[in-house]
Amino acid sequence: MSGTFKQNMHDQQLLAGTFLKTPAYELVEVLAESGLDFICLDAEHAPFDRARLDACLALARARNLPALVRVASGARHEILQALDSGATGVVVPHVDTVQKAQDIAKWGRFGHGGRGYAGSTRWAGFTTQRMPDLLQHSRDETVVIAQIEEPEGVELCEQIAALDGIDGLFVGPADLAVCLEVGDLNHPDVLQAMQRVAAATKHNNCCCMTFVPDTSKVAALQKLGVTMFYISSEHGFMLQAARNAANDLRNK
Repeated sequence: MSGTFKQNMHDQQLLAGTFLKTPAYELVEVLAESGLDFICLDAEHAPFDRARLDACLALARARNLPALVRVASGARHEILQALDSGATGVVVPHVDTVQKAQDIAKWGRFGHGGRGYAGSTRWAGFTTQRMPDLLQHSRDETVVIAQIEEPEGVELCEQIAALDGIDGLFVGPADLAVCLEVGDLNHPDVLQAMQRVAAATKHNNCCCMTFVPDTSKVAALQKLGVTMFYISSEHGFMLQAARNAANDLRNK
């Protein structure tokens, strides 16, 4: 792809990534060889502390692998720390109000009341870059993604997608299925919500994304308007490969 990661998102190009659940920089290095377009460090559901998050982001940046961080709650300090450490952007869970979406959009950007400025961070090149260049670099690179995983978020998705500073909406199928009490990621109600969110993103030059356990449903979800996929995780990849190897050996 010729554009930046952010440009490719907004152009609604097909993007493939995965979640990293193990806080180990060695796995970032392995995934950098995979051909994936991005990875997402899952600091919401996996045991990433500040030091291990920092190490993984250092390696991702050194290998030019776009790395998002799904922060634990969307608190201002979580967003700041992830971006200062070198994250390409943040994924914020449970965005179910316009106010929360406005807050995270502001906290991910430089400006009055927004992201605190420091020229000594990894992202800033450790004091090697000028402030005007860094401000432009942030505008060109940083992405803020709101995770829509409650019915309230779906109802507000058009307003959230229209906000300046929101680059994408991530439909969380598992939490949405739980909230809707359907217990199935492929339930028609979940897919209908996903289609509504995708329509809102398309109308606002935004990106619609979701999680899939494998690629079997990608084509159908593309038809709904989803263009960016978080495919399984390194846990899922390892388990599937190990199971396949064990089954192949036993069946010979």
